[in-house]
Amino acid sequence: MGDPAGCGPAISAAAWSALHHDPSLAFYLIAAPHLIAGVPVKLIASPAEAPGVFADALPVLALDGVPPVAPGKPDEAAAPGIVRAIEMAVAAALAGRASGVVTNPINKALLYSTGFRFPGHTEFVAHLCEVAGHAASPVMMLTGGGLRVALATIHMPLRDVPGVLGDGRLERIARVVNAALIREFGIAAPRIAFTGLNPHAGEGGSIGREEIEIINPSADRLQAEGISVSHARPGDTVFAEALSGAWDAVIAMTHDQGLIPVKTLDMWGGVNSTLGLPIVRTSPDHGTAYDAAAAGTCKPDSLIAALRLAATFAANRQKAAV
Repeated sequence: MGDPAGCGPAISAAAWSALHHDPSLAFYLIAAPHLIAGVPVKLIASPAEAPGVFADALPVLALDGVPPVAPGKPDEAAAPGIVRAIEMAVAAALAGRASGVVTNPINKALLYSTGFRFPGHTEFVAHLCEVAGHAASPVMMLTGGGLRVALATIHMPLRDVPGVLGDGRLERIARVVNAALIREFGIAAPRIAFTGLNPHAGEGGSIGREEIEIINPSADRLQAEGISVSHARPGDTVFAEALSGAWDAVIAMTHDQGLIPVKTLDMWGGVNSTLGLPIVRTSPDHGTAYDAAAAGTCKPDSLIAALRLAATFAANRQKAAV
């Protein structure tokens, strides 16, 4: 459901309108039924009923206790329901009742009144997997505009980035990305590029030594494991290299370094996926869009792309398991 005051209800309905003729993309929505307008809705008692309903109506697994919420007007009273919807979705995927989880956007600040203390969906979903007894090594990847970009660091001040890159983080992330490219994306022999942290990838140490002392040695160790990872590539050219086909994915050192090219190339169709989980999880690459929800101008493109990618991941995982 995501935040009921945000774009989630509207883009879910619009996504159903766009996809309901394709049974391979059948999905159900965990939400309060009163939130959905403009499309036929069918209440279901279990996820197993969704495929039989999907062609004619949006299947909704009813979520109780969500108050009436006006689009664009967030309400703290909805916070427990938002958290409960995520918990229900993850539990269904872990139990095999759903092929994956596609999360609509949330407002983390709204959830803090419930005791929610996670930086975002990614960390919370990983926590739920771990509590259920499953190993999780979450890595955020953005896809869009022909790029696949994973992030070595996410929401932290730039001054703190160098201090965390040398703790084995780059090796861990590259292993997760390599495994996901094989299993989720179906790429037999992935090629991964590290970006540099500094301009011109440090220019031989004259503009910083993180590439020489941290990034390149990490690449060397990964290459010794048989993983195809480049030494640090200049951030101003590596994404063009990836678009030309040189790399199957790029691991960017910072949040903005990785997201700027993806969002510039595909602002509305980008997808955020969490790699390294026992379940498939994707989401739209945008926030709650309260203003658009209030104005009735929400765009479903990113949710539709997230649903398509989740279906691809699930199908490829099934093939890999055979």
